[in-house]
Amino acid sequence: MTSILKTSLATLRNMSSKPLIVICGTTGVGKSKLGIELALALSAKSENYPYRGARVINADSMQVYMGMDIITNKVPLEERFGVEHLLMDYKKPGEQLTGPEWIKDAINAVEETHSRGQVPIVVGGTSYWIQHLIFPERMASLCKSAEESPGDKQTPLPSEPLSNALAALPPELLSLFDNLPEQAPTADLDPQLSLRLHKLLAAVDPLVSQRWHWRDSRKVLTNLRIIQENRRLASEIIEEQSRITSKPRYRTLCFWLYAQPEVLKPRLDERVDQMIAQGLLDEIKTLRAIATAGVGPESQSPANESPQMDYTLGIYQSIGYKEFHEYLGAPEPSEAAFRLAVEQMKLGTRRYAKRQVAWIRNKLLPAVNAANAESQAECGQSIVPMYLLDATELGEAWKTGVLDIGNAITKAFLEGDPLPDPSTLSQTASEMLAVRDRPTDPMAVLSANRRMICPVCTTDPDQPVMVDGVKWEMHERSRGHRRMTGRDKRLPRSPSAYKDVEAALNSEDGPDT
Repeated sequence: MTSILKTSLATLRNMSSKPLIVICGTTGVGKSKLGIELALALSAKSENYPYRGARVINADSMQVYMGMDIITNKVPLEERFGVEHLLMDYKKPGEQLTGPEWIKDAINAVEETHSRGQVPIVVGGTSYWIQHLIFPERMASLCKSAEESPGDKQTPLPSEPLSNALAALPPELLSLFDNLPEQAPTADLDPQLSLRLHKLLAAVDPLVSQRWHWRDSRKVLTNLRIIQENRRLASEIIEEQSRITSKPRYRTLCFWLYAQPEVLKPRLDERVDQMIAQGLLDEIKTLRAIATAGVGPESQSPANESPQMDYTLGIYQSIGYKEFHEYLGAPEPSEAAFRLAVEQMKLGTRRYAKRQVAWIRNKLLPAVNAANAESQAECGQSIVPMYLLDATELGEAWKTGVLDIGNAITKAFLEGDPLPDPSTLSQTASEMLAVRDRPTDPMAVLSANRRMICPVCTTDPDQPVMVDGVKWEMHERSRGHRRMTGRDKRLPRSPSAYKDVEAALNSEDGPDT
């Protein structure tokens, strides 16, 4: 364990020296399989080995829900080979689970696993959760409610900036602040409330309001709740976080399973076909029944009507649920509607995989690199070594390129032996791990991601067209923007067209840079 002992006290400050293994990546690359295989290998070690096996901790935001095994792509029980899986199947389909709540549960699961002398292996595609589990002090809503017990809660006096902002609010917005809705409205179903919430956030905390589109009512409401519960502006909390160096919670080994897109896409399409053959539509019908019966947050329609769907909440975000809504809700579903739903589900799955890669490269990897750069300067080693394992090919190639390498690196990590340079594992690893430096300081991230209102494309001041600042030049070159400026006289002006342009520009399906 010599390399562990070399780690400086400064590097270990605020970090447990006990190990954590993380497996992240897109859907369809074998994350769950690798987690199970690593756990089985650790369980087969001799009694003299420092660790007595391992447990898998689920980090997939859809697999936390009970049942619905097909739509959430859970590994069948018989394929887990006795490996215990935590934080899976522990929420009812109608319930909501926030990131801070999962992180609190995950910390408890990690600590319990450590207390048993076992290694926790976090596996999942929700990289946002994984990143905030590894790096504390970076999620504002954790500052209070998620980490305090009920007996600890006291209502502090509001900060001076918040007091001043509240004093300047008109009565209707002050009333809204004091009586925030339990559920975030859906912008399509209730645009007026969505706009009022964003207007309130803009009046109270203009810096943070620029980060979120008014249609992203869930994020807007979350920030208002952070302000309400902490009695401080969200921007105050973010500024405070910026002054804190985020040390990893644990000595972490991170595996990123990656497959080349041209190979992964047909694999994902085939997976959708398999899910349908296994009974996907029956699960979706069950979810629709839950929503209609009033178990979940979507029950806004009479029992004899199709429920009004909010696809941003809980398990209802699962790919396939929204895509088959029209087909299953039709009095006489057609074959054409079925084929369209299948294609939409395949497209949604491919887009999700693309977003997963983008998050890892744009968010998680820069945070890992920043932590490793600091620890390299302090003690000459990476504190969160991250390895890309090439899962492009399955079968024997997956065994040698993913499983065998993963087992060897895990053994070296746990035993304190020297680790290989991550960029040397493969050409793909060298290319994908080479990302340009991005800001990890919370205030810098906030400033870099602010949204701008386009006065040219905004036809209704109450529903402004908002564009991500980094996409502003692309917006100015867009056909919709040119129409509004009168450069393209051939096409009629249609407000709906600009809404489509706005949606396209603000989607998360951009380039993986």
